Amino acid sequence: MRTIYPNAVSFLTTRIPAPNPEAVLSAYLTPPGAVLEAKPLSEVYRRLLRSAQNSNMKSGVIGGSIDGFENLKRALHSFNPKKVQDQFGDDQEALLDHIITTLQPRGKVRTEARSIWPKYCKTILSAATFLTQFRDGQEFFAWAEHLYKNEKTMAALPLMIASEVDGIGYPLACDFLKEFGFTDFAKPDVHVNRLLVGIGACPTGSSPLQVQRVIAEIARAARVPAYDVDKVLWLIGSGRLYKHPHLGKKGQIGRMTAQYLELHGAA
Repeated sequence: MRTIYPNAVSFLTTRIPAPNPEAVLSAYLTPPGAVLEAKPLSEVYRRLLRSAQNSNMKSGVIGGSIDGFENLKRALHSFNPKKVQDQFGDDQEALLDHIITTLQPRGKVRTEARSIWPKYCKTILSAATFLTQFRDGQEFFAWAEHLYKNEKTMAALPLMIASEVDGIGYPLACDFLKEFGFTDFAKPDVHVNRLLVGIGACPTGSSPLQVQRVIAEIARAARVPAYDVDKVLWLIGSGRLYKHPHLGKKGQIGRMTAQYLELHGAA
């Protein structure tokens, strides 16, 4: 476990096409001295909904059709969960009609229950219901930190969020939490899972919770946050330097999973 993270960092930095690849990589890792701090409830809502679209084709269908995710604030009272709940309750159809009228998404908006926009509207409303349990962002933060700081209850935090918010499974709940500052969480997505299975750190078919625990173990061995382990493995798997669009082809330097596993894969 002690060698997985440094090997991954070494592999990645030799393949970043920049004069100072270490500086490029540092832009994706936890900033030195990063601290947890409460945010307004509107910001919690915004980040939760942003993480909810980070799967499959959702970001392209949602953010891509309205010129960016941030434009949702025009339809969602600047991401105010209480106002969204007061206006729409659990009426997904009314919310979707409002989004179509307000934002005029490009392309065909499918309205079948299993289509992306109706399912995302269900996420928007259930997230609003979940967050209005809390008086403000400080109360949400205190609740989340209480679970996070206890090793026995830490895993329950993303599980509880996933159970309360439709469309947020365990991996996306972890994504939300790690980007919010809970850096001992990682998002066990397909790129990360494939690498960990390939090097023999995880058995095939491991649950997201099992993968999260392996990432945490790698992080403890390397004395870095799980966030950093997640980012380095994800960058290898995706090859997407999204903060550096001038590198490669608009930030895409090519997926490197096969190359990495040739060097470090399980025998």
